[in-house]
Amino acid sequence: QVQLVESGGGLVQPGGSLRLSCTTSASLFNLWSIKWYRQSPGKEREMVATITSWGSTDYGDSAQGRFTISRDNEKKTAYLQMNNLKPDDTAVYYCNAASGRHSLYWGQGTQVTVSS
Repeated sequence: QVQLVESGGGLVQPGGSLRLSCTTSASLFNLWSIKWYRQSPGKEREMVATITSWGSTDYGDSAQGRFTISRDNEKKTAYLQMNNLKPDDTAVYYCNAASGRHSLYWGQGTQVTVSS
């Protein structure tokens, strides 16, 4: 059974940084697009960033200029570097593996809390 495991969440002050990781043991990792989503209470799940298998990236409006998505296919890990965090970034962050438009797998989520 394929698993995606997120890590790196936690409590950070406004203006701080976190780096989230999404790792798997699946051999097809390098063929997937990896997307980061987030969801906070009472809000819909929001796409934060996407990286394709060939490294093309795309960001949601809230992430532009502050977050960077990357991947290391040898380590079968994707990353989300988040800088200048704001209280509105508080959410559970999920990684998702996709093939084209088809969602394949979800991680269990990691909590990010931005608060002073």
